[in-house]
Amino acid sequence: MVRLIPKDEKFYDLFIADGENLLEAARALEAMVNSYDRLEERVTEIQALEKKGDQIDDEVARRMQKSFITPFDREDIHELVVHLDDVVDGIQATAETFTIYGITEPDDQVKQLVALLTGQAVQLLEALTKLESKRDITQHLQIVHELEHKADALSRAAVGRLFRESTDPIDVIKWRDLYRELEDAIDAAEDAAEAIERMYHKAV
Repeated sequence: MVRLIPKDEKFYDLFIADGENLLEAARALEAMVNSYDRLEERVTEIQALEKKGDQIDDEVARRMQKSFITPFDREDIHELVVHLDDVVDGIQATAETFTIYGITEPDDQVKQLVALLTGQAVQLLEALTKLESKRDITQHLQIVHELEHKADALSRAAVGRLFRESTDPIDVIKWRDLYRELEDAIDAAEDAAEAIERMYHKAV
């Protein structure tokens, strides 16, 4: 029998793959700031994960083109993968900033921000793994929001201290940009959580 309507392609495996890739990138950045060695090698590893994320996103787009029916609104799927991609882009930008600016050593605030970002990545993946079964994901998304609030306060305090204590304007620019890249990635993780939340509530 000829299939007249394209079949409903599975998307959940790609959502999970995207989340796993994001978590791997976050952990790679965390390993980088904690050990702070082999910087070029570590940046290259993160860049490869960013490219892998792009390939996953391309596959999502391909499946949406083939599918007559999708498990969620196409706009919601697109928004989710865009925000997940933004997180990995932010991780890559942060890693590259260390080498571009010649940062000699990450400070404690950077390490804490990266740890918060990794925590968000863990919770995003947990939520993504539960989308298909429609199990409750509220707690995971709430933690993502709480971690963003902690990161926001930490980032503001770090920038304030930077302007108060640094006497070198170049150093101010370097560290401010580094904090900003991390804050953008953390904000993108919260955006991804909100996209997942919308998809979840439409499905249950």
